[in-house]
Amino acid sequence: MLKKLLLGTVATCMMISSAYAARTITFGMQNNEASNLYKGVMQFNETLKEVSGGELSLKVFPGSQLGDFKSMVAQLQAGELDMALTGYPDMSYIIPELKLIGAPYVVSDYDHLMDLINGPFGQKMDEAFLKNNVKIIDVWYYGTRQTTSNRPINSLEDMKGLRLRTPNVPFLIAYAKNTGASPSPVAFQEVYLALQTNQVDGEENPLNTIEEMKFYEVQKYIALTNHFVASEAVQVSLKTWESLSEQEQGWLMEASAAGRKVNNDLTYKAEEDLIGKFKGLGITITEPDTGPFRDAMKPYYEELEAEFGEGSVTSLMK
Repeated sequence: MLKKLLLGTVATCMMISSAYAARTITFGMQNNEASNLYKGVMQFNETLKEVSGGELSLKVFPGSQLGDFKSMVAQLQAGELDMALTGYPDMSYIIPELKLIGAPYVVSDYDHLMDLINGPFGQKMDEAFLKNNVKIIDVWYYGTRQTTSNRPINSLEDMKGLRLRTPNVPFLIAYAKNTGASPSPVAFQEVYLALQTNQVDGEENPLNTIEEMKFYEVQKYIALTNHFVASEAVQVSLKTWESLSEQEQGWLMEASAAGRKVNNDLTYKAEEDLIGKFKGLGITITEPDTGPFRDAMKPYYEELEAEFGEGSVTSLMK
């Protein structure tokens, strides 16, 4: 009888211990459930539960439920949110040097971006993030940004006077200004309505975002300007990161790598397929010569080099 009682007590203690060991990590993101990023985060969560034996899991808040990216970063810094997925160079509002790789046409593709992130530049940025109470554990591909509009863009001259929605980030505002458009920052969740009501004439986003957010319903033209290689940083509140054991930190990084693969594979596939889909929907696709667009950015490069030093932009280019 005593033996059974002791065994029962041990089992109960083990159950209580296991219950206390399980931890739910809050995770915020701007993109909705239709996005490749969300599908990647779902794989992240599944892998995290598997590798941790159920000790760690995510509670995901998609679709800007926790606010825009700046709001989520503020929550990370305060330790009120565990993780978030936000644009990597978009973080230039707290780390100004990220404008260097955000500048249009500086980064040629995702592989080039990852070379920079894994090199001295990225290491310096990691240190800057830590000083701002944020730990970067991964960077996912978000697609290459293109320009949609309610009139055809066949050349740089067609950008003149275009009211172009941009995020409120300096390098994309510079893209609009330097190409002759009029930048109009609008919150991400309000872009569809702004296009529909002609508050703006166009916007710029990766093809998969144009599909996910149905911008193609309220735009007739897509110009393949290829001006910016977009990426999303997997960010962890430093308070959360330091509360995890080394093993738990490893689980997070392993799970993020699995999520990255799902997201990146889907995004590359989408970029291959969407041109045909959009054409089938009656959207006109144009391919302007991007040489003049690149040349138009030179004054902005000069501004950045005046701020960060001679060669700070050109040294990053291929």
